[in-house]
Amino acid sequence: MALFTPLEIGDITLRNRIAISPMCEYSAVDGVPNDWHLVHLGSRAVGGAGLVFTEAAAISPEGRISASDAGIWNETQQAAWTRIVEFVKTQGAAAGIQLAHAGRKASTDVPWRGGKPLVDVPGAWTPVAPSAIAFDAGHAVPAALDDAGLRKVTADFVAAAGRARDAGFDVVEIHAAHGYLLHEFLSPLSNRRTDAYGGSLENRARLLREVVAAVRAVWPQPRPLVVRVSATDWTEGGWGIDECVELSRWLKAGGVDLIDTSSGGNVAHARIPVGPGYQVPFAARIRREAGIATGAVGMITAATQAQAIVERGEADLVLIARESLRDPYFPRRAAVELGVKIPPPEQYLRAW
Repeated sequence: MALFTPLEIGDITLRNRIAISPMCEYSAVDGVPNDWHLVHLGSRAVGGAGLVFTEAAAISPEGRISASDAGIWNETQQAAWTRIVEFVKTQGAAAGIQLAHAGRKASTDVPWRGGKPLVDVPGAWTPVAPSAIAFDAGHAVPAALDDAGLRKVTADFVAAAGRARDAGFDVVEIHAAHGYLLHEFLSPLSNRRTDAYGGSLENRARLLREVVAAVRAVWPQPRPLVVRVSATDWTEGGWGIDECVELSRWLKAGGVDLIDTSSGGNVAHARIPVGPGYQVPFAARIRREAGIATGAVGMITAATQAQAIVERGEADLVLIARESLRDPYFPRRAAVELGVKIPPPEQYLRAW
């Protein structure tokens, strides 16, 4: 079964083609992951996934979505991640971390309190972005990054990648999707700059490409490097799949191993035709036209669905998100449904 064949990415081999997608838990204190993260991520490794990604780990305090986000901007956070990484790897899964900066979508409350933007209240901070354009009504107008700010963003990604390396992670993913900072630079709807970082596709992609090149200095090949993209803004005049394919070619040339293909997030009220596997065609096109491995994500909930995506060559990796929240053991259930035998942890042998 294609879904349960190994996948070589960089210098590691995943035991299967199922990855746990980054999902924010909003449960950290001062950016430090804790027992919740250990159990949440550890259970997905026990559940049989080939690769387990952390939630978006902020590269700086101002890069958090909320004050409860996990981070990797200091040594205390690095040490906490090390404990989690070690457990994930003992269960046979590769450990991946998503490095992120929320850009203009920063300074919000946690989802179960409404997720509203925090503006001019205790604990709020001023977001940064390519241009001084708020994400939506009620959100703070972000500060447009100057040259020093741009250099800091790149330096923060580099420092975070170094800490990820020292914490023992196998895979680093750079978050350039869902309307967060690097995606904001890519989209002409959020990037109105007139300098070298705005205007043409080459200019709008400049910061992401600089970040990739700088990260590669501390996370050198053949260590696996992934970039998550939004393939489209789902809005006329915005970022789209044609530009995303070209970007993916550049990223491949810059040392990226796989494009984790999502969509949307940069336009607050975009009309997105959500449905089972609705983003898979984007992963397939990038794989075909840019000649780079891709991951497919988005309402993939069934074993046969995931199997078909890999079997048809639409993506090399299937990333499971909400279905993994419903069932941490989705890979084991999928194996049973597809007639594949995968060994359980020794502690569970009596049940097999």
